[in-house]
Amino acid sequence: MTGHITEHGGNGDGDGSPEGRGGRGGRGGGRGSRRKGPLKAAGVVLAGVLGLGGAGAGWLYWQLNDNIKSVDINSALGDDRPAKPTPSASVSVPPAHREALNILVLGSDSRAGAENQALGGGDSTGARSDTAMVVHLDAGRTEATVVSIPRDTLVTRPSCPLESGGEAAEAQGVMFNTAYELGGPVCAVKTVEVMTGVRMDHYIEIDFAGFAQLVDALGGVTVTTGADIEDEDSRLTLAAGTHHLDGERALALARTRHGIGDGSDLGRIGLQHQLVKALLEQAASSDLLSDPARLYEVADAVTGSLTTDTGLDSLPELTALGESLSGLSANAMETVTMPVVPAASDRNRVVAQEPEAAQLWESLR
Repeated sequence: MTGHITEHGGNGDGDGSPEGRGGRGGRGGGRGSRRKGPLKAAGVVLAGVLGLGGAGAGWLYWQLNDNIKSVDINSALGDDRPAKPTPSASVSVPPAHREALNILVLGSDSRAGAENQALGGGDSTGARSDTAMVVHLDAGRTEATVVSIPRDTLVTRPSCPLESGGEAAEAQGVMFNTAYELGGPVCAVKTVEVMTGVRMDHYIEIDFAGFAQLVDALGGVTVTTGADIEDEDSRLTLAAGTHHLDGERALALARTRHGIGDGSDLGRIGLQHQLVKALLEQAASSDLLSDPARLYEVADAVTGSLTTDTGLDSLPELTALGESLSGLSANAMETVTMPVVPAASDRNRVVAQEPEAAQLWESLR
């Protein structure tokens, strides 16, 4: 049965709209709702964590900083990449914010560790990019656009350096999420850059267990479903109505696809957009700065589950990014899905719809 979800007290994401930023038509590209600056929540948490070090809790600061794992993507990819955007010439924009930023955010179904396996990560080896979003922050940090890439999209995966050494050959007509499975973050970033022509300035990855721990640290998240959801694969059974979900059930909702709509990745993306907004709004309303113990718990969950590029692998760098979002206006965030159509070779897969997809990516350069 089809399931629809909205944030508690909100009107839903709006991904079903026929008009996207990149143009009309297609199975993707729906314009998301603009809501009250949820990205600011990340800045509040990170700024509070940075304050822990200044308050004399240096060992807490060190532990959080040491949690963060990183990959040197710039060195691995070299100079054969899309150009950086031209900086804004506006004197009203702080120098550090005069370039737009594009960040590839992946949700990984990592099999590493007992927690990830228990939450649906499968066997003990390997991982795939279960969720992929390009977060675009404009010059001046006054607007943000989040573009989801369906993992079932057929793409040309470029030649990628492998973590074990050597390179994988270019492959045409393969699923997008095979890039991460084959060559990890480096191959995922390269595939997105070749596909979009947009340079990824940063990379952030969060795994199953980390997402669930973050939801629990925030006290859960409240959502409303418009119809029953029943999905054996994500282990979620949810009756229509309003529910307060713990971390495990929120993760199951984020992974649900067979219990909603036509069972494609597009329905799941709509749920993910709305769940992320609800979660960030929960963080924004939690007054974490007045509760240091809870702030630390949230920060530990966030940093302990992150893998970033080397430009974001410290608390000061993450905090600077979070604080740069403080200028976002109340209606400054938009969520869209890359416009796609069913693939002629396999109706269970999709391909980018042109010229709409190209127009969308052009708007982010």
